[in-house]
Amino acid sequence: MSKRGDRLQNKGKRGSRRAAAERQAGEQSARKPRRQGKQRRAGQHSVLRRWTKRVFIWGTAAALLGALFLGVAVAFAAREIPSFNQLKATQNAQTILVRARDGTEIVELGPSYGEWLASDDIPVSMKNAMVAVEDRRFYSHFGIDPLGLARAVFVWATGDKRISATSTITQQLARNVFLNNNRSLDRKLREAVLALALEWKFSKDQILELYLNKVYFGGGAYGIDSASRNFFSHPATDLSTAEAAIIAGLVKAPSRYSPTANVDAAVNRARVVLTLMQQQGYITAQQASVDVDAVKLKTQTSQNSVRYFTDWVLPQLDLLLPETFEPIEVWTTIDVGMQRAATAAIKSNTPDGAQGALVSLDRNGAILAMVGGTDYVQTNYNRATDALRQPGSSWKLFVYLAALEAGYTPDDRVVDTPVTIDKWSPRNSNGRYVGETNLRTAFAYSINTVAAQLGNEVGFGTVASMARRFGVTTPISTYPSMVLGSSEVRLIDMTRAFAAVSAKGVSVEPFGVTKVTTSKGEVLYRHERARASQLVPDYVAAGITDLLQTAVNTGTGKAAQIGRPVAGKTGTTSSNKDGWFVGFSSGITTGVWMGRDDAKRVGGLQGGRAPAQAFAAYMRYAVKDRPVEEFDTEVHLPEWQLEPDDEYFFGNPDDYYFIDEQGNLVEPGRREQPGETPFPVEGEQLPADRLRQQDNGQAASDDFLERATGQQLPPEPRMPRTIRPAGNNPQSQ
Repeated sequence: MSKRGDRLQNKGKRGSRRAAAERQAGEQSARKPRRQGKQRRAGQHSVLRRWTKRVFIWGTAAALLGALFLGVAVAFAAREIPSFNQLKATQNAQTILVRARDGTEIVELGPSYGEWLASDDIPVSMKNAMVAVEDRRFYSHFGIDPLGLARAVFVWATGDKRISATSTITQQLARNVFLNNNRSLDRKLREAVLALALEWKFSKDQILELYLNKVYFGGGAYGIDSASRNFFSHPATDLSTAEAAIIAGLVKAPSRYSPTANVDAAVNRARVVLTLMQQQGYITAQQASVDVDAVKLKTQTSQNSVRYFTDWVLPQLDLLLPETFEPIEVWTTIDVGMQRAATAAIKSNTPDGAQGALVSLDRNGAILAMVGGTDYVQTNYNRATDALRQPGSSWKLFVYLAALEAGYTPDDRVVDTPVTIDKWSPRNSNGRYVGETNLRTAFAYSINTVAAQLGNEVGFGTVASMARRFGVTTPISTYPSMVLGSSEVRLIDMTRAFAAVSAKGVSVEPFGVTKVTTSKGEVLYRHERARASQLVPDYVAAGITDLLQTAVNTGTGKAAQIGRPVAGKTGTTSSNKDGWFVGFSSGITTGVWMGRDDAKRVGGLQGGRAPAQAFAAYMRYAVKDRPVEEFDTEVHLPEWQLEPDDEYFFGNPDDYYFIDEQGNLVEPGRREQPGETPFPVEGEQLPADRLRQQDNGQAASDDFLERATGQQLPPEPRMPRTIRPAGNNPQSQ
């Protein structure tokens, strides 16, 4: 074969080999994606297995570390937990026994602990009832109930907004003894640790014994013995199955299921407890059908009005006492009989739909009775100490005090006539004007125009200052209408002001605690009377007492008469929104207020009616054992008040003492030139003979010096005063 043919043959072979190689490459390229997919899936499975292994390892390590940490925490907690005997002796809170002024017990606040019952002394039915309703797996768990927790989480995950209660009896014990009741995660974690520590340290019987003797059952009762005595009047050792069911049912909500607050709710809850006891095999069906309604409950006296007083006085202990957690006894000023009389007086005289309040003070400021409303159970808002209400005409006490201090007397003439002050025109309640009258009558009949004129003359700021001086602590307006009681006040402040008048112008500080002792008799606090001050002179106190007595004898306060001297003042606000009467007799001062909490009108409410009648009903009892006391209403004016007006100073110069040029006193009639002015007028010269040196002898007689240094001069006759009505153009203040 030729060379050319060989080349062609070789070329054909190379082409066929190339084609075969290309076909093989194509087949390999078609198979490659399938192998890569398999390899990728194999790689993913490998990564998943690797991460699963890592998670398992790390999770196991974390669980072991967490278990170790939990074990260490539980061990430390168990070591720090007090012993069983120490826990028995520990009380959860402070007990406060409140006593009346005669030492009788009026209320016990805080925890009540009864007798401690050992596990063997606790009725089996009581133990079973508590376990059935609070922790059915109590004897099988280790302080935390995993099944209960899992169930609660499942309920939450399937729609409930929050995890339901999952606390075991052990957890509840840990919370009651060592923690508070907030719902934070931190508190729940600490509660769990402490529960595990309690289970580690104590037996189940010990835990249940601690729990049943320390858990709160409402009404201040801690422990089953206290609850049994409070609700059934016998110790817990005598509890029946039905009674045990009632007590066990209280733990979930002591106030809601308390048999003293809601008998039906307590009975229905007890039936639930009995059903659970039957389902768990603690009692038979026959025992579960016990008639809970037949259980005899202890007769409870309802929360009476004395709680208004204790709610006011007990917070003051934080200021009076050093910090202490031991049981204490608080000896108060409350008179039990007077408190009952005050409660009855308010309830029987307060108009329907309205509220009433009363405060009564002894002459030294001791609170004898306090009623803050018609029913403490319905509302514990204390209207005697907290409510701010307009006092109406009872505020005129301060207007007339300021006027008397400025120089008026009860007999001074005043004019009841229309008046306008700064565009304000007060009107009398009866729409009439009596013309000229005296101060005593104007006050007795509560004439508004006269009070307005007096306030305008002495100054509205002066009236406000007088009210502040007598103990009013609330803001006081100085607008003209303030003289009619437009500024809101507290009943206790108004009563305090009238008490100072009763004390002849001496300040009075209300107080409710006489002493505080421990249960062993150690005195922690003893009341010391506050330093008293003379608020107004004696003659001002006598003058205002004269006015107040007339208001009761012949004026608007006649309904407050009790058969012995009474001094007081009525008060009624616009549209009959508030009615007041505040007065005193035989050393007891009492203030009464009535009205609606929403300040709406009360039909027929006037200070001279229901409030004055309630005052009289209470005071007849309050003063029955006290001697009758006549008021001191004789006004002994000071020497400077005996001169009626400034014109008297321009009378006969011989009637006055003078000082000569050498500073010597010259008594009347001894001057050389009787009609001559004793002092030179500015710019004038004295006669030469007046410049002679005076004799060195005594300028004043011994009789004069004795009178000047001690003996009062005989009073001069006093002329009556008359104020001019302010009219339409009053003088500015």
